[in-house]
Amino acid sequence: MKQFLIFVKKEWLHIWRDRRTLFILIWMPIVQIILYGFALTNEVKNSNIAIFDQSQDQASTDISKEIAASRYFNLVKNVHSYQDVGATFRQGKIRLAIIFPVNFRYDLLHSNHAQIQLIADASDPNTANTLTNYAGSIINDYQQSLTNNEQLPYTIKTQVRMLYNPELKGAYSFVPGVMALVLMLVCTMMTSIAIVKEKEMGTMEVILVSPLKPFRIIIAKAVPYLFVSLLNITSILLLSVYVLDVPIVGSLWLLMAESTLFTITSLSLGILISNSAKTQQTAMFIAMMSLFLPTLLFSGFMFPIENMPVPMQVISNVVPSKWFYIIIKDIMIKGLGFTAVWKETLILVGMTMTLLGISIYNFKIRLA
Repeated sequence: MKQFLIFVKKEWLHIWRDRRTLFILIWMPIVQIILYGFALTNEVKNSNIAIFDQSQDQASTDISKEIAASRYFNLVKNVHSYQDVGATFRQGKIRLAIIFPVNFRYDLLHSNHAQIQLIADASDPNTANTLTNYAGSIINDYQQSLTNNEQLPYTIKTQVRMLYNPELKGAYSFVPGVMALVLMLVCTMMTSIAIVKEKEMGTMEVILVSPLKPFRIIIAKAVPYLFVSLLNITSILLLSVYVLDVPIVGSLWLLMAESTLFTITSLSLGILISNSAKTQQTAMFIAMMSLFLPTLLFSGFMFPIENMPVPMQVISNVVPSKWFYIIIKDIMIKGLGFTAVWKETLILVGMTMTLLGISIYNFKIRLA
């Protein structure tokens, strides 16, 4: 028994002294439960909306206040024309627009029925469906409070219109998300593994004594994976158009240029990982843990970012796939041009330059 306890003590000391093992055993579950507890939710909250109130009467004002006070919605703008509604959607500022017609209250009280139009951004069909249901429930509650639950003939009908994806196909959200996930994982992981493999095989020393400068060595290692990624992009787009019936509404050349930019960003991140990893297994582990989960959680692909607490929304800004996902949806699904995505493009360019700069600066000319 004494020998058994000695071995138990020895193993405990080994775990306690190994910081990596200690982090995995103790801190990783804590981080995951906090992260998943806040990020993984099917509930849609704090969605940005706009209201176009052409009536400006007591009934439309009361309904607008109830919708704005709901935790599901965040009123960001009161628009004054249908053109303003369309422009706000194209800018990506709102997910839902609520439109009250002229003489809303008069029609309700004298004609016994009135109509409200709900326009949703259906590029994310699940969120669009959920938001229209939320708004419809609030409108029904107001109708019941108006009649005091009596059988009065007052009826408020909601007319729902889905922008960009009227059939609510899931592929419209799935394809951009898969593009971001595949390019990020394939480019980053394969680039980092390829460079680390040279270190393990001992061929990196031969490369380093060549006349090439470190910058050119890094670029030379990344170029083949850039072309492979372009083939992946082409195959994904062909499958999405001809198999999944997801059209490319915007410019194909702009879409390919933005995808190439994101690919270069991912390759730069893979080069950065290869500088710190000593084995292929380590490089693969770092790439999977640091990219797979953040891409799923913080890109907006599976879970709306506005549902998350503010600190997590801030963290999502450093995830490149978030900005690429926005770009792909705007160009491919909404048919917008460069003027709509120039900010996201500039962010990806800045990330690429930063990652490449750090990678080149930390590139070790001497391995031993």
